[in-house]
Amino acid sequence: MAYYLYLSIGGENKISIYQMEPETGPLHFDRDVVLDGGPGPLAVDPTQKYLYVGVRSERQISSFQIDPKTGDLRPMNTVSLEADPCYLSTDRNGRFLLSAYYGAGLAAVHGIAADGTIKPQAIEWRETAQRAHCIMTDASNRYVFVPHTAGPNLIFQFLFDDERGTLMPNVVPQLVPEPGVGPRHYCYHPSKDVVYFSNEQGCSVTAYQLDSAVGTLSAFQTISTLPDDFSGQNTCAQIHMTPDGRFLYVSNRGHDSIAMLSIDDMTGGLTALGQQLTEPTPRTFNVDPTGNFLLAAGQGSGRLATYRIDRQHGTLSPLGTYPIGRNPMWVMVLEM
Repeated sequence: MAYYLYLSIGGENKISIYQMEPETGPLHFDRDVVLDGGPGPLAVDPTQKYLYVGVRSERQISSFQIDPKTGDLRPMNTVSLEADPCYLSTDRNGRFLLSAYYGAGLAAVHGIAADGTIKPQAIEWRETAQRAHCIMTDASNRYVFVPHTAGPNLIFQFLFDDERGTLMPNVVPQLVPEPGVGPRHYCYHPSKDVVYFSNEQGCSVTAYQLDSAVGTLSAFQTISTLPDDFSGQNTCAQIHMTPDGRFLYVSNRGHDSIAMLSIDDMTGGLTALGQQLTEPTPRTFNVDPTGNFLLAAGQGSGRLATYRIDRQHGTLSPLGTYPIGRNPMWVMVLEM
């Protein structure tokens, strides 16, 4: 069993690949894959055969085949876009690639061919609102949400046709959160009809009940990601959960920390566990597939900090720090 870490380093036009020791967590640099522009979001198909990279500076998405023995990336194809993508994901069947566009205010869907390459002509190129920040299908592969940070301060709710790859506005096409919270990224609970959104400007997490019959959201809890005595400037960025659905983490940019929260096994409600200080401007981070480690990249420092997750309590213990390069944009760990 091998674990590989993929880092998109936007300021150096490369994806860096590391091997990770799954029992103890140390990282060992393997190789860099050089791109023609600055990479941003990464996505992997459900079989983990193909990696998709948003090359934001070039308005492109590139596909790579993953070598299951070495973790290396073999270039396959590149498609040109009308705008630069800030988020990528595949649907649950790996047949379609979904993308969100912050500056242009768009959501798109491209088909994925049988060989893993991206079909050049988009199936959907749908206008939403500026600051679109994330897009994913739910476990049923029927519903899609597209959050927009403060300004629009909206969550678009779509029906997804997983045969054709089309998006249609749901019966309630837009959800308007509390003023100014700015929903940014989200994650689905692995076994409950609950979806958790990080709120960029609100510096908080909101838990939403997902109506699995119709695919709409209703908020039932919002909880701060900051200490009570913090008075500085801060914005939240990414949100990730342990695979068992017990603990949730959100990055604070300004307080420069990872907020730690536990998830109630019965209700899906959240309890704050405090904050773990980390590298400056932790825009991107992730949890490894074992749920034992969290890896946070400092956009302001060009370093990656690693932590062991206490599987019983959800707290983080620092392990190590690694120089990784200018402007890290995405962290992904895969188990081969």
